[in-house]
Amino acid sequence: MKRKSILLIGLGRFGRHIAEKLNELGHEIMGVDINEERVNDILPLVTDAHIGDSTNEKFLRELGIDNYDVCIVTICGDFQNSLETTYLLKELGAKKVVSRAEGDIQAKFLLRNGADEIVYPEEQLASWMAIKYSADNILDYIELDANCSIFEVSVPKQWVGKTILEIDLRKRFNINIIAIKVNGNLDVSFTPDTILNENKTLYVIGDFKSIQKCFSI
Repeated sequence: MKRKSILLIGLGRFGRHIAEKLNELGHEIMGVDINEERVNDILPLVTDAHIGDSTNEKFLRELGIDNYDVCIVTICGDFQNSLETTYLLKELGAKKVVSRAEGDIQAKFLLRNGADEIVYPEEQLASWMAIKYSADNILDYIELDANCSIFEVSVPKQWVGKTILEIDLRKRFNINIIAIKVNGNLDVSFTPDTILNENKTLYVIGDFKSIQKCFSI
């Protein structure tokens, strides 16, 4: 994975979680927040950090915005600051700006004022929890777009002992199995004759409504 230079503005709980993961992945991180305590707290996870007002153009300019591969704005509770920060980042030459929104209205304003992409942490987590816990065999899922998702599912009891060919998800539900996890390891070299059992989980991809019907979500 290519090491990237990332500017992270807003070091609250969501920003900290992002910093932890970016650090784990080995990226170069510049953390920024107006709160000194948050900045001091994040220091072990980032390459460098600054206390400052991200709505101050001079302060942002001194950070060398055009040197970062991605600028992430995770400011929470002050949409005006988030909007101004997003706008200034783009004005100062940011290559890519990803901003946090708490709803569709905020997202529209952010997109009109420089954001290249929007994230909805609360909404996305709520959706993930609702889907995961609405069926007994859903372990995880990733929404690729409005119509297509990847689900990790446990093998339903009625499928145990049957082969992939016998359950024939593609024909019955227009769903494809893309991988099988066995004892924590992914296997993508399975065959139609692979027998399903309780110690395996399936990664399936397809239209959400088809998956919903298949697994009774």
